Amino acid sequence: MRTDPHLVRRAATLAALMLAGSAGTAHAQFSSEAGGSDSVPGASAAPSAEGREPARGEQRKRRAVDVSPYLEVGQVLSAELKGGGDVLTYTTIAAGVDAAIVTRRAEAAATLRYEHRFGESGGLGDADILSGLARGRLEVARGLNLEGGALATRTRADGGGIGGLITGGDNIADVYSLYAGPTLVKRAGSLDVGAGYRFGYTKVDLDGAGSLPGGNFDSSTNHVAWASVGQRPGELPFGWQLSGGYEREDASQLDQRFEGKYARADVTVPIGPTLALLGGAGYEDIEIGQRDPVLDENGLPVRDASGRFVTDKSQPRQLSFDTDGLIWDAGVMWRPSRRTSLTARVGRRYGDTIYTGSFSYRPDHATTIHVGVYDGLSSFGRGLSGGLASLPTQFDPTRNPVDGSLNPCVFGEEGAGCLNPQFGSTTSLQFRNRGVQALYSSRFGRWSYGVGIGYDQRRLLVPANSVLAPLDGVKEENYYLFLSAGRELDTQSDLSLSGYLSYFDHGAAGVGDMQSAGISAAYSRRVWRELTGTAAASLQAFEQDGFASELIASALIGLRYNF
Repeated sequence: MRTDPHLVRRAATLAALMLAGSAGTAHAQFSSEAGGSDSVPGASAAPSAEGREPARGEQRKRRAVDVSPYLEVGQVLSAELKGGGDVLTYTTIAAGVDAAIVTRRAEAAATLRYEHRFGESGGLGDADILSGLARGRLEVARGLNLEGGALATRTRADGGGIGGLITGGDNIADVYSLYAGPTLVKRAGSLDVGAGYRFGYTKVDLDGAGSLPGGNFDSSTNHVAWASVGQRPGELPFGWQLSGGYEREDASQLDQRFEGKYARADVTVPIGPTLALLGGAGYEDIEIGQRDPVLDENGLPVRDASGRFVTDKSQPRQLSFDTDGLIWDAGVMWRPSRRTSLTARVGRRYGDTIYTGSFSYRPDHATTIHVGVYDGLSSFGRGLSGGLASLPTQFDPTRNPVDGSLNPCVFGEEGAGCLNPQFGSTTSLQFRNRGVQALYSSRFGRWSYGVGIGYDQRRLLVPANSVLAPLDGVKEENYYLFLSAGRELDTQSDLSLSGYLSYFDHGAAGVGDMQSAGISAAYSRRVWRELTGTAAASLQAFEQDGFASELIASALIGLRYNF
């Protein structure tokens, strides 16, 4: 039988792209990134060259450096329309900077804001608020990158999500997280060689005690290291890769420790010009442990003033999860064009069956669609580090126009990402993490749009002999939707709209489900040189079982000067 050389070339190209793309994502075998980059919550929807050594032509990117510091002053009025609540007014003064950098060797996007609020009525006191989001990559040498990201924001500790947080209270948590590390992807003869390391740190400050059954997260550090070597099809009719890695997290709450390591082999077998089979097998060893809390005279766990368990250092650490042995997965990759790709996998990990996959479609240069299915082990700290690492290096920073808080989703021409799964709640416990997320972003004329929707499930992991054992297996579920739109009305003015819906089910007995929704709009116009005036309004609703529902209307009038 005669072989079509064109068919062979297309099939080899498909397998080469897949194998090259996996070279830089071996680290995704850990935690909630299980199954590879196709399953990472918040992953960029745009095609990327970050997983392989870039070709020389790919280095010729559009160069642009836009750094915009600003000063802002505003007057805010907030009224509780339901329940007879107070009317709050305050003045805000803020300083910040928005940045977007694209050069031959660096890409970065950031928004940073410090705000001081002067309370005026309704019992609202003065407050200092720091918020920001940054993600960047620097090419130190050909194939060697330094990557990093950072986040500072406020969230509702019990699962209400981020955004719309005008007042304080014992449900509000200030969250700080960062990650940094090098990645190396090189060609050594006919081999693709990859390696990397990532350090992450997360800290949560609480204004009050909170009421989470699993206790409130405090702080953690985590380390991830990985390496891989593989070969693209050519000398062999299939591609192959050997990879391995190690991850460790140490959390202050209950002296928790996560430790995991794996080694595996993968093959990619093209069976047509646009279709290939995937397969892999290996070994993993994962242990998660924690100590018990101190008990009071009634045998109940003792909590501190921030709702965190007091750790009993006299007791040994007990395992809440322990697995070692064979892992495997098999799947299919379909890539009919450079704009479309579909990956689906099924396998065995964590002593259970896992399903992961992704679909990406880019119909034109201004539109991206991405759907990801993920399944892994995670925690609040590791989840945030991984979530930051999966955000694109170019995005349009957006904030709530009234209170200045960060929106949970970011969108840009190079991709999109949502951190909603990471902010399900600030629980201190480790968990099995499953879910699906869909992202859509587009530009049409003077309009820009963004949509993020998803479902995230956490199954809590607690030692069987712990006093907290009744929480083992409890499932927290988070359904979320975020929408944003903006229009440039003319060269001097623009309009922005955003809205969100969220439903969070704690799963634990005696803890009410949380539902929230909100919509906001802002009109901005340049009034003189770099001075811009803004008028904004928002409406937010909150409801939790066992508590009175809230409906809050807010309005802002402000001025911003851009330097």
